[in-house]
Amino acid sequence: MLLVLYRKYEIVIIIKDMQIKYIMAAISAWEGDLMSCYYIIGIRVENRIANAVKFQEILTKNGCKIKTRLGLYEVSDDACSNDGIVILQPYGNKEDVEALVDELNSLEGITARYIDLN
Repeated sequence: MLLVLYRKYEIVIIIKDMQIKYIMAAISAWEGDLMSCYYIIGIRVENRIANAVKFQEILTKNGCKIKTRLGLYEVSDDACSNDGIVILQPYGNKEDVEALVDELNSLEGITARYIDLN
């Protein structure tokens, strides 16, 4: 799967059996548009329906620290998956990113990991 966000970022995500197997981000900082950090956070959300409210509260509280959010889950004509994957592009330094990941991991049914591309 190839995603192009804002025409500046290319992120390749390989997902198999609802697990992130590989993420590659090619991020080009255009002149006058420099990024402050190069991190990606991958989050597995189990039991989306039960965990959505607390999960969303954390994302809202940290909204100014999140540049991009992408949610992925299986869907068909008669059902949608209760488990899903969320990809975040955070803003901030390493300590900010680690704090967000720790806060997300404090929730039951949430597994968050970050990739340092610096």
